[in-house]
Amino acid sequence: MLEKLKSILSKVNKDIDMDSVTVETRLIEDLCLDSLSIMLFAMEIEAAFGFRFTEPVKFVTVGDVCAFLESKGF
Repeated sequence: MLEKLKSILSKVNKDIDMDSVTVETRLIEDLCLDSLSIMLFAMEIEAAFGFRFTEPVKFVTVGDVCAFLESKGF
């Protein structure tokens, strides 16, 4: 799952050093994702996994995103 999310993140921001991204990496503080980048990240996740976010979700780390997707059966 982590590798899939790293691939998605690379589409959102090509300047991110993917070798440094772990499940503990914080989306805003460590990757410097702003509100537009977060929205693009969410859209790329939806496209990659074929689902829609139906409610607001607060992700802090890459691991939070992994756990959410795994809880949805991905």
